[in-house]
Amino acid sequence: MTSLPPRDLLRRLFDAAVTAAQPAEALARFLPPPPKGRTIVVGAGKAAAEMAAALEGIWPGPLTGLVVTRYGHSAPTRFIEVVEAAHPVPDAAGQIAAQRLLDLAATAGPNDLILALVSGGGSALLALPPDGVSLPEIQALYRALLASGADIAQMNRVRKHVSRILGGRLAAAAPRTPMVSLVISDVPGDEPGVIASGPTVPDVSNRAEAQAILTAYGIDPGPALTDWLAAPAADTPAPDSPAFANKRVHVIASPLHSLRAAEAAATALGLPALVLGDAIEGEAREVAKVHAGIARSIRQHGLPVKPPCVILSGGETTVTVRAKGGRGGRNAEFALGLAHALNGLDGVYALAADTDGIDGTEDNAGAFVTPETLARARAATLSATDFLARNDSYSFFEALGDLLITGPTRTNVNDFRALLIV
Repeated sequence: MTSLPPRDLLRRLFDAAVTAAQPAEALARFLPPPPKGRTIVVGAGKAAAEMAAALEGIWPGPLTGLVVTRYGHSAPTRFIEVVEAAHPVPDAAGQIAAQRLLDLAATAGPNDLILALVSGGGSALLALPPDGVSLPEIQALYRALLASGADIAQMNRVRKHVSRILGGRLAAAAPRTPMVSLVISDVPGDEPGVIASGPTVPDVSNRAEAQAILTAYGIDPGPALTDWLAAPAADTPAPDSPAFANKRVHVIASPLHSLRAAEAAATALGLPALVLGDAIEGEAREVAKVHAGIARSIRQHGLPVKPPCVILSGGETTVTVRAKGGRGGRNAEFALGLAHALNGLDGVYALAADTDGIDGTEDNAGAFVTPETLARARAATLSATDFLARNDSYSFFEALGDLLITGPTRTNVNDFRALLIV
């Protein structure tokens, strides 16, 4: 086994996962030949700027276009314009950029080619309210969805039906033009219609399903959105729409690909690695309890693998906000829930982090857990139970110096969790 300190080892596995998801590693294998006419680039997501920069380095002809990414996630480009906007709650910059993308797609002809660069985060970056609905009303809806505990597929099903660009509407704006979508997945199952709410792929859901989700989670969208969702115009383009006849989609990077890269890195360090899966969902603190149970079984019984070993998992958990004022995303909440469930179990170290480098709305990617986490917290008069109750995981790990801060990675294949059991 390697002599690396546990924290350094876990960080190395995270870095391997992120490196495997970098656009430059994946784009070239899926590019079509240049068209007779223009090559127009459109895109949105946390990886959109990095994808655009990588594309410029390998595309054999001229390019023009626009992509929108999260604030702080830009990358230098020469031909493709990069606009930054807010995430996870949209702002006016994203609304303006979304309209520009629609207008740009509408200029394309049958001899042109549209390359769509899509990655996680696009649902917020491309929030374009329908007629009669204001941006503040969309912002309030997004905040309510984020706090509700709904999973990503449910949230995006709603978002598609309250937008003029999501749910295939961007592709429908260029019905005569061939389009190739190059997609980096950040969702369980890698379904292109869920990633960034599928702006370039047909939608199999309908407005009634969106209404049912809002009802199930007790979300009142307000009168304007209620009226919109009751009208046929809220339905998105279906798979049989002729607009999709000349559209292709490739998932070029995914959570499983990154987990396999981390698995290979662990093996190279002399540690067997078990990948639990790339599509693990559920309440973050509850998923943490399951991971703690697996770690305990490994320590006590050598099942399902013998220590020393690494357990890896991905997917997207959820957080139901129970108290106002707490800070922290789903990865830090997972880490705090894990520390609480492990209760100081010897020989277990962990890292939970978002591969985009930003956990929720804070400046950290995630947080580390060690066997001493709770003891150190008690020495500092910090109650893990109290911090968990008020969804304040960021403050807990900040006080202990156990946040992982990487800055934006300019890619995004969702959550990364690694448990080292020795």
